[in-house]
Amino acid sequence: MRMKGMLPADQPREEIVKASESTNPDYGFSSLDGLPIEYLLENGVIALDKPAGPTSHEVVTWVKKILNVDRAGHGGTLDPGVTGILPTGIGNATKAMQALLYAGKEYVCILELHQDVEEAEIRRVINEFTGKLYQKPPLKSSVKRVLRVREIYYNNIIEIKGRIALFRVGCEAGTYIRKLCFDIGEALGVGGHMRELRRTRVGNFREDEHLCSLYDLKDAYIFWKEDEDEELLRRYIQPLEFGVGHLPYIKVRDSAVDAICHGANLAATGVVMFSGGLNRGDLVLLKTLKDEAIALASCTENGERIAKAKSGIVANSERVLMVRGRYPQMWKKHSVDDE
Repeated sequence: MRMKGMLPADQPREEIVKASESTNPDYGFSSLDGLPIEYLLENGVIALDKPAGPTSHEVVTWVKKILNVDRAGHGGTLDPGVTGILPTGIGNATKAMQALLYAGKEYVCILELHQDVEEAEIRRVINEFTGKLYQKPPLKSSVKRVLRVREIYYNNIIEIKGRIALFRVGCEAGTYIRKLCFDIGEALGVGGHMRELRRTRVGNFREDEHLCSLYDLKDAYIFWKEDEDEELLRRYIQPLEFGVGHLPYIKVRDSAVDAICHGANLAATGVVMFSGGLNRGDLVLLKTLKDEAIALASCTENGERIAKAKSGIVANSERVLMVRGRYPQMWKKHSVDDE
């Protein structure tokens, strides 16, 4: 059960050990710290501080030009006038951006009411707008305008001054804060609108950690290329694993890694440990015993059955994140031995 007042990415999870297993230090990366910059430029994520004005697509295009990479993609569109965190994956990490839909997002919003209201009443009504709410996207939106349910995890009021309310909202991906402000104004009986909005969190991407502007990124890249100074670029580009760190996980044996990289599903015999509370259909991260991301997968069994299963498939691979060959093809050797 999810704890109230927290984003999904903050929910505590226990680790359940199914088998005792070690990992060979000769395979993969022994640590995610100190990865080569060249590798990060093909498997990295950036907590980009989007400025007001350009579209999210335009910002990502500039990132590609700054870093001289072929692929880049963001993890959640921000309207042109909205600022804040735009998680950006580069190279192979673009395939992991879909996972941020399950992480939860946080914004700081300025709500302007159209008439005077008592502060206590404003606080009462804003606090009521938590839990699952019905929303229809506003006219100026890029999705079909149909009624849908989105969850508000928390509304924390920072300051109220006259008709202006400054508050922090944690919400499910796809929530329209502009519509939330409109609805709060309607509930107060005076009307209201969103005056300004800034995104401060997306899963593990936080405003106060690793955030960089386009100018910062450009400077860091030049320092690396011209002066071989990696410090700034390494600060701004995090490993792919950082971007999917909010997901529940299943750790697998070395012998199962390359098979998954070739598109195989995860069998019960490959499981070493996993996050508690898994349910059938949950999106999980398959990773090595060194915590390297292998693939995104969908659970076919709940945690209790995974712990007891001795055979059969426990997770279907949906998107492979690791390149083939980082771990040896032990599955081919086993296939030959079995014949």
